[in-house]
Amino acid sequence: QVQLVESGGGLVQAGGSLTLSCAASGRTFSSSAMGWFRQAPGKDREIVATISFSGYTTDYTDSVKGRFAISRDNAKQTVYLQMNSLKPEDTATYYCAGRRQQMIAFRNVEYDYWGQGTQVTVSS
Repeated sequence: QVQLVESGGGLVQAGGSLTLSCAASGRTFSSSAMGWFRQAPGKDREIVATISFSGYTTDYTDSVKGRFAISRDNAKQTVYLQMNSLKPEDTATYYCAGRRQQMIAFRNVEYDYWGQGTQVTVSS
C-alpha cells in the first residue's frame, strides 16, 4: 500500500511562489505515475499536472502551463509541484495522487492512491 503525504501549502500573495512536496511510502513509487490535483470550494477536483514514472513525460492543465512545474526524485520518493506567478484563482486544496501504471493520466478515476491534501491560498 502506498501512502502519500503533502506539504508546503500556505498563504501567498498574488505573483508569489510556493513549492508543494509529496512524500510517498511503499516500494512501487519509482514505477508509478504521479499527479497533482486541486479542488476549490464548490468545484470539482481537477488535474493540475501529471508526471510519468521516470519523470520524462509531464503534462499540465492549460491554466497553469508556463507557471507550474512538476518533478520527481525517485531516490527520495518525492514528487514536487513548483508554482510560480500564483493567481487568486489558484486557491484550492491541492492533492497528490499516484497510480499503479507508469504513464501519465488526467482523470481522477485513473489514480489509485491519494494524499490528504494541502491548502494553498493566494491573496489578491
